[in-house]
Amino acid sequence: MTIPVWYEDRCVATIEDGPVFRYDPAWLAAKDGFPASATMPLQAADIPGETLLPWLQNLLPESGPLHTMGRTLGVARGDILGMLARIGRDTAGALTIGPPAPGEAPGYREVPDDAALERIIEELPAKPFLAGDEGVSMSLAGAQDKLPVALRDGRIAIPVHGAASTHILKPDNPRLWGSVQNEALCLTLARICGLTAAEATTGVAGARSYLLVSRYDRVQTGSGWRRLHQEDFCQALGRPPTEKYQHNQTGHPGPSLADFFGLTRGRMTGADTLRLLDAVIFNIVTGNVDSHAKNYSMLISPGGFRFAPLYDLMCGAAWESITLNHAQSVGGQRRGMHIQRRHWLRMAEECGLNGTATVRRVIRMADLVFTRLDQAIEAVRALPAGGHHILDMARDEIRKLCVAVRRNVERDAE
Repeated sequence: MTIPVWYEDRCVATIEDGPVFRYDPAWLAAKDGFPASATMPLQAADIPGETLLPWLQNLLPESGPLHTMGRTLGVARGDILGMLARIGRDTAGALTIGPPAPGEAPGYREVPDDAALERIIEELPAKPFLAGDEGVSMSLAGAQDKLPVALRDGRIAIPVHGAASTHILKPDNPRLWGSVQNEALCLTLARICGLTAAEATTGVAGARSYLLVSRYDRVQTGSGWRRLHQEDFCQALGRPPTEKYQHNQTGHPGPSLADFFGLTRGRMTGADTLRLLDAVIFNIVTGNVDSHAKNYSMLISPGGFRFAPLYDLMCGAAWESITLNHAQSVGGQRRGMHIQRRHWLRMAEECGLNGTATVRRVIRMADLVFTRLDQAIEAVRALPAGGHHILDMARDEIRKLCVAVRRNVERDAE
């Protein structure tokens, strides 16, 4: 079996039996060519399956949604190539996987009204990514319900026949009360604090609310939309999605913060390393305990690699059912409230950072988040889905974290 990999109308590579990943000679010779992954540099030699498969796995949803899609499409649970051949026409990044539909031009199927959108949202648990619908072929990583969509003249539409999605629709989560406003708050707060994060708004369809996140790996052009390439840190570090947490039950520890910073130092600029540091600190002071390796990404272009905007930000501390342990340890400590100056200094040493400068950035970010939190909350309340009690709960938890993190940094120095 041969599966083509495309960038727009150009063949980038083929995936051959083995499996192996083989770059197309024309792509290798192109001045504007770029690698599919940091783990798969542009080269004439075949890239073996042990390198390829983790990259492919990270393009697929996880857990329940993946199993449901497999049953719907009649594809075996472990058949990664078979699955991507069916749903790989719109994924994270710029590449599309699988043959185009014969005689079908990429396009969009408009959702006619809010009632139709509500029905789509209600059906997502049983039909992830609308798998099985005519012309629909798309995938995103993660275990939560979500749907790639396009926004056209203010209306939501479904991409078909390989058209590029422009936004990600994330419905309210019955298991995480107020998830829409919580994520909108954290994304808004990050942007207000000067971090580069995905833009988001909220919406309502009947009895359901949703978050609508602009895709940073899409850019509007005069003729439509163009995909930008990217990969998450699991892909860039050659890890399967089961190892996205540093502490997991696989028997193989996932990437640590030292691995993250090693990636930015080796592939990106000093400014990107500081962006990553600010993101790590922001996640601690906002209680975003789920900031695992798949929630950090980098953009890939012919010019190299750069740190991608932040996404999937939530104050997990606002829910009693969520662990307070972070996805990665900070100098050996996983609880935000218990991170002391010595932990930050140890982390800085492990990650090749200046300890004193790191502590200064911790204090700065804690003060910034505390000061601008109310502004972000008011901005979220003004969005179409309105406010939610989770905003008050998140405010209380984030304030406590900001105070504790700052106090611990200063007290530990005495």
